[in-house]
Amino acid sequence: MAGQPAEYRKGEFVISTDRARLDLDLIHGYLTKCYWAKGIPRDVVARSIENSLCFGLYWDEKQIGFARVISDYATYAYIGDVFVLDSHCGRGLGKWLMECIMAHPLLQGLRRWGLVTRDAHGLYAQSGFTPLSAPERHMERHNPSVYEHARDRKNP
Repeated sequence: MAGQPAEYRKGEFVISTDRARLDLDLIHGYLTKCYWAKGIPRDVVARSIENSLCFGLYWDEKQIGFARVISDYATYAYIGDVFVLDSHCGRGLGKWLMECIMAHPLLQGLRRWGLVTRDAHGLYAQSGFTPLSAPERHMERHNPSVYEHARDRKNP
């Protein structure tokens, strides 16, 4: 469903949905150390990219940021794994990344968007995200140690 890759330009920066440009080592390296995916195995990151609409952020042909969207392209989208490398933070690139995601043609007319964050509420609020209006209706099944168990199964 991803169709032709989209590309957005802003000065010396580029955002592209072309999966072939993604730097899996960089993405995995970042995610495996961040609070929401600490210890995530490389093959899990690769599978998540394969099954998502991905947005790579580039400067001078080097990847400096990433986000992915999981969607049915009809009713719902979930945004995950959003990051901009520390070396490029403070330039509005996270906000621009979110603007590009929200403007992508395949993601228009969706009834509901979701995401989970511990510390970036201000960023996402700029794109229209709010706390759950009816949290009592939402449920989750969360296994925060799943990546530890995956490693244990691979390394008995």
